[in-house]
Amino acid sequence: MRFLPHLLSLLLTVWMSVASALASGAPTVLPTDAEPLVITTRSGEVSFSVELAVTPQTRASGLMHRQSMDADHGMLFRFDQTRQVLMWMKNTPLSLDMLFIDDDGTIVGIAEGTTPFSEAIVASPGPVRYVLELNAGTAKRDGIAVGDIARHGTIAR
Repeated sequence: MRFLPHLLSLLLTVWMSVASALASGAPTVLPTDAEPLVITTRSGEVSFSVELAVTPQTRASGLMHRQSMDADHGMLFRFDQTRQVLMWMKNTPLSLDMLFIDDDGTIVGIAEGTTPFSEAIVASPGPVRYVLELNAGTAKRDGIAVGDIARHGTIAR
């Protein structure tokens, strides 16, 4: 029990750091996962280097305040359970394509060319477990469509 005050102090410090980073407008840059995310389309496979947003904090900050992202990069959001997901573009200067992915990796919806800084809700078309954010125009450029399959170690199969 004597460690409880120290633990609470540590948790408060971590929370304050995260809140400060979000409030400051500084982008959160996560490490790129070593394993590429591969999408199988009708015309072949396309690979992306992805950052993983798997905690409430990383999902909340996402790609906020990012000024650019490499063409073959993205951010994969993993949610704790399959459900309807509501996204937005608040504090996000990049226009994005959002790919909504179900439990087994099937792309069930795509929101193309989202509006930077918009607080309008971008909803998944139904229950999903993952959302992949890519630069706007990537889905069209690479022929990614509903029904295509995404593979990555984070995505259960």
